[in-house]
Formats: sequence, structure tokens, C-alpha cells
Amino acid sequence: MLFAISTKDKANHLQVRMDTRPAHIEFLKGLGSKLKAGGPFLDDEGKPNGSLIVIETETKAEAEAIAAQDPYVSAGLFESVEIRAWNWLLKNPELEA
Repeated sequence: MLFAISTKDKANHLQVRMDTRPAHIEFLKGLGSKLKAGGPFLDDEGKPNGSLIVIETETKAEAEAIAAQDPYVSAGLFESVEIRAWNWLLKNPELEA
């Protein structure tokens, strides 16, 4: 099952994001085929202020456990994290023949 992890950064934490970004990217790369998509949300000035990550896991509990291991979490970057089951209906390369 696919899960969308949607996060919002704490105000004035751009430097925390930038300092932690290399570890975050390595963490995501380490997810291998579980990672389906990911990238930052941007504010009106084009600066990152949150994230959207889509992963494939068997259960929501597994998705929550993976999300909790993100270096951004241990750095205290996020104001909020929401994890929801998601159905990739359109433009899913795994469903296109």
C-alpha cells in the first residue's frame, strides 16, 4: 500500500533543513524501491517549507516507523507530520503498459 507523508516545517527553520538535507537525502535513497516519489513544498519565495514523500509499505505502522527515522525528524524540523494511505491513480509508471 502507498502512503503519503506530508510535512510542514517549523517557522524560521530553513537553516535546519539545509544543514540536515544531505542526511535526509541519503536516508531516502536507502529506502530503495519503497520510495516512490518525494520532494519539498515551496513557499511563495520558492524556498522549501515542508515535504511530500510517497512510500510503499505493508501497513501504516510501518510507514510511521520509517517516517520517524527521517533525519529531519531528529533535527526537530517539522511542525507537523501527516501520514495517509494514497492511491496513485494517474501517471503511475508501475501501472502504465
